[in-house]
Amino acid sequence: MGRVGVLLLNLGGPDKLDDVGPFLYNLFSDPEIIRLPFRWLQKPLAWFIASRRTKTSQENYKQIGGGSPLRQITEAQGEALKQELQTLGEDAEIYVGMRYWHPYTEEAVASLTHDTEIEKLVILPLYPQFSISTSGSSFRLLEQMWKTDPKLQQIEYTVIASWYKQPGYLKAMADLIAQELDQLPNPSEAHIFFSAHGVPKSYVEEAGDPYQQEIEECTELIMRTLNRPNAYTLAYQSRVGPVEWLQPYTEDAIQELGAKGIQNLVVVPISFVSEHIETLQEIDIEYRELAEEAGIHNFRRVPALNTHPTFIRALADLVVNALKSPNLDLSQVTQMKKRIKMYPQEQWQWGITTSAEVWNGRIAMLGFIALVVEMITGRGLLHFIGILQ
Repeated sequence: MGRVGVLLLNLGGPDKLDDVGPFLYNLFSDPEIIRLPFRWLQKPLAWFIASRRTKTSQENYKQIGGGSPLRQITEAQGEALKQELQTLGEDAEIYVGMRYWHPYTEEAVASLTHDTEIEKLVILPLYPQFSISTSGSSFRLLEQMWKTDPKLQQIEYTVIASWYKQPGYLKAMADLIAQELDQLPNPSEAHIFFSAHGVPKSYVEEAGDPYQQEIEECTELIMRTLNRPNAYTLAYQSRVGPVEWLQPYTEDAIQELGAKGIQNLVVVPISFVSEHIETLQEIDIEYRELAEEAGIHNFRRVPALNTHPTFIRALADLVVNALKSPNLDLSQVTQMKKRIKMYPQEQWQWGITTSAEVWNGRIAMLGFIALVVEMITGRGLLHFIGILQ
């Protein structure tokens, strides 16, 4: 029998400061990150947003060493997973495919198609919870590649859509939280604060993204596994743009807890399995400063899973179980996720509908961006007709 391949999917991150601009452009060029009514707007808008955000993002990356550690950590996870699978009797080759930076998903797929010994492939996203903007985006790309590449069509594969209920993953998370709690004088008095990466509210309400439901259920399962009496909060971080995202927002929730007199806060990055900009800079620096200002003077952050042995064993168990189960193909994933609407979206419906309200907000956002561009450049329609001088 041929070897097993495991394709690990992740977001990716800039390796150095010069990579930040191109990385942001790739990110915002994805229609699952910014959904627009016209495809031709995608790349110009991505260029504009990337241009405006590059310097600020570079400053943030400078605070964590000048680049993202995500690639190194993901490759280390892949190597650890390979060794763990060997102990379970599986001779596996691991491929790392990043969505927005090297090694790109396309590069990983090219490598596995050249490996003639791979007969069965397991596609494993390193996102415990499914979202349109993370796993969904990668699945959509892979589905397009499978349809057009005869070599890929010869490879038998199966997809692991989400795995936030996996017992080993839950235990690894609980163990890391317990380690932080036990370093406090009164562990049971600490407030556990789960911070998940947010998504626009419309993804859940309009497109049927199960992300919020899976995050909430995952939080409850971790607390049940932890089996401690601590109070806890779930909030969402990293929002961008003027549209409404999932709430409560992390910064607002921290301030509210400070106002209630919470002194000990243990922050858990629930949707991240690797250290990267959102944990090392946003949580460790920005939110820590915010907590201090809110009167929370003991701010502790649970480390990301990285290569935690229990977590790696959980990934290995996922792969082994996937090999024993009936194959799940890429087109079946969205069917399993109920009514998820991947890009391109359904045709426009007239009337006061949810879609109409969402698109009104997006058109208003584009108008605002156009106004900002015109005010900066001094050229445009409003200047031409004399409203702006």
